[in-house]
Amino acid sequence: MKYTDNKLSKISFPVGGIGAGCIGLSGWGALIDWEIFNSPNKSSTLGVTHFAVRAEKNDEVVDFRLLQGDIPLSFYPGNGYGPSTSYLSGWPHFENCEFNGSFPTARLTLSDARFPGKPSLNAWSPFVPGDSRTASMPVACFDIDITNDTDEEYTYSCIGVLSNPWHGANRKSEIRERTIFCESGEAETSLLAQDLSLTLVEGDGEFSYQTHFYRGIWMDYLEMYYRDAMRGGNFIERKYTDEPIPPSESADVYKKSDHSLLCIRFKLRPGESKRTRFAFSWNAPLRENNWNAKSVERAKQLGIPNRWRNYYATQWNNSLDSANEFSRRHNEIHKAVTAFRDALFSTTMAESVIEGASANLSTLISPTCLRLEDGTFYGWEGVGTDKGSCEGSCTHVWNYAQALPFLFPDLERSMREANFKYGVDENGGSHFRILLPLGIKANPDDFRPCADGQFGDVMKSYRDWKISGDNEWLSKWWPVIRSLVAYAWSDKNPDRWDPDRSGILTGRQHHTLDMELFGANAWLSSHYLGALKAAVEMALAVEDFDFVAECDEVLMRGTPRINDELFEDGLFIQNIDLKDKSIPDSFDASDKYWNDEVGEIKYQIGKGCEIDSALGQFHASLYGLGDILDPEKVKSHLLSVYKRNYIPKMRDFFNPWRNFTINDEAGVIMCTWDNEDLPAIPLSYNSETMNGFEWTYAAHLALVGLTDKATEIANAIRNRYDGEKRNPWNEIECGNNYARSMAAYGVIVAWSGFHFDMPRKEIGFAPKTAGDFTTFWSIGTAWGTFSVSADGCRLDVISGELPIETLRLDFSTPAVYFNGKLLAKGEENCWNI
Repeated sequence: MKYTDNKLSKISFPVGGIGAGCIGLSGWGALIDWEIFNSPNKSSTLGVTHFAVRAEKNDEVVDFRLLQGDIPLSFYPGNGYGPSTSYLSGWPHFENCEFNGSFPTARLTLSDARFPGKPSLNAWSPFVPGDSRTASMPVACFDIDITNDTDEEYTYSCIGVLSNPWHGANRKSEIRERTIFCESGEAETSLLAQDLSLTLVEGDGEFSYQTHFYRGIWMDYLEMYYRDAMRGGNFIERKYTDEPIPPSESADVYKKSDHSLLCIRFKLRPGESKRTRFAFSWNAPLRENNWNAKSVERAKQLGIPNRWRNYYATQWNNSLDSANEFSRRHNEIHKAVTAFRDALFSTTMAESVIEGASANLSTLISPTCLRLEDGTFYGWEGVGTDKGSCEGSCTHVWNYAQALPFLFPDLERSMREANFKYGVDENGGSHFRILLPLGIKANPDDFRPCADGQFGDVMKSYRDWKISGDNEWLSKWWPVIRSLVAYAWSDKNPDRWDPDRSGILTGRQHHTLDMELFGANAWLSSHYLGALKAAVEMALAVEDFDFVAECDEVLMRGTPRINDELFEDGLFIQNIDLKDKSIPDSFDASDKYWNDEVGEIKYQIGKGCEIDSALGQFHASLYGLGDILDPEKVKSHLLSVYKRNYIPKMRDFFNPWRNFTINDEAGVIMCTWDNEDLPAIPLSYNSETMNGFEWTYAAHLALVGLTDKATEIANAIRNRYDGEKRNPWNEIECGNNYARSMAAYGVIVAWSGFHFDMPRKEIGFAPKTAGDFTTFWSIGTAWGTFSVSADGCRLDVISGELPIETLRLDFSTPAVYFNGKLLAKGEENCWNI
């Protein structure tokens, strides 16, 4: 996507590895948001780390500029001192700047009449679907491309500057071949035993470097750096062998960090171009839980040390090690990254859909996501400016995120496994937040299980099995999955979800809106029925026929009830008497849930139009489980949400909750009521517009064929993230880089009608729009494109191996090709591979 002028001001494009952290490339080219040291670090800089270019003619410097455009005036702080020196906003830079971002790559195109040539800065991550190790490398790559568009020969220099971020007595900066290697010098057992490198991965020409910038006070180091750059030619080495300048009463406030630089210098004739490739790599191997003292104490009692290594630190010894592997493989990795990007963006759905799906993939390399020592994937819900927000791979939030299971299914399965091992208590209750350090087992006294998270995990297990085709994996975890379902009617469930096996949840039900619903409601009961249906299929696969019969019986009771009793006036609803105080009394919950002034239960849906009331059906349909809710009633509910909850302009709308959509922006709010049905204190978060819920709603619209309305919702979301109002690569909810927004990838799955059944060695497509169509698809081990035209259909595998025997297409086509091979027609709607 292209951004210019004011649309550059909020951009921070993350570059890094899954669970490894990232560096942000701002819209104007500054390197910001250094989130590589095991914590969020929004709005940070690293000294004056930057990239620059220089042009010379006849050994005289013609021009020297930072690879940056104008710092936005809206970025100017109100502190009375102007921007921080680290932004180098007073240095020569380029007048014209255009940012093109298509995660996992971005391109900053720069031009200035005073600079003879056209440079660009290209940022990219080693984000290769299906290859979770490569995608988890602690590496951020930056390519500098220069084209000599003049009619004379010039000598160009590409310069990379890195600040040593540590200030201890043992810190060290050194040049090792074509790498700046900085280390803290702390003991190996210290959390601050860290190192950082900048490597010149690719670049022909004269190589020069400076181990240290000039050490002094005030701005001495920058004055001397600029003098060295403007002198031309190769940089002259400067290396101090003594300790950094000692602090003193007069000089301490002006002491600067050590900086180092690498430079490659080369000639270009008119029309020639050259690429120089730099890569940052980092190593902050040790982590600990510094946010939840109760978990730490619990771990201590169990003899579990509050210390673990990042996954990447088990694969690469330090930043030099990861830089060396990346240097050997950079062309191979770049080819794969580019192929993925091109395939994803070849999808012919609405531009806002592809933009949203792509942009939210960046959450996986943000500090929201961790990979633990054994490789387990773990996620916060989101992050604040300097710490995580809502720990524990929260099951009900990650229910919505659809990117990881299709692009990196091994990582998604590791989330299931961790929750099954540690999050599920002895009775089958899932407590929805895994505690760190890993190994703390949930017990029944922990905060109550969450209905949508618990049953969502059952459906996700079905999805993950269907994506992987791994029957052994299903058999291994089946006893836990079974217990999650049976917990609904267990006499050890204090929330009494469905003690009579009625097929409808009627007890106290905790959910993702952080409160409880009481009594029968379509939202959470549809999750329950979806889990029952998934359990039947999985039980059949493992030959647990007794449980098949149990679940079938409950399903047969619940399915007609949810469609008849919980659907009214075009909506799926909650059936509850809000005036009945005995309901919260029966759970000793009236102190929190009873409104004495009006005599009413608080925080309920009642007859409201709630965005997620058919959500269980969406997951069931997306994962291939078929119908739970009547399809016509589902469509009616979705259209009611569009009519009542979609607000084209927010300026006249009352919202006492968090404001994610303001002024003339559009969005879909959580729940609305007719005046006569409006509770005095309604459902929590009822008037918010939360992106992850909106993306899921858009995906459900696409799934039932309402693609125009799905596009309208996608447009509304992405118009809010336009680079001027908000960062396009950071959708927020309860924190930055919010996991639920990865629901955007689900729109692609839904719109393309992607069908996956790897236990049967089968995939398929049922596009929701007619005519020519192309979509990206992935099941992790393989990914590629599928296209439809008047001449037929093509399934192309771009990466990996796709061990299928059948391609299912629920529409007529004159011919089908698989990797260029014409396929023979098999059974109805099936083509033999």
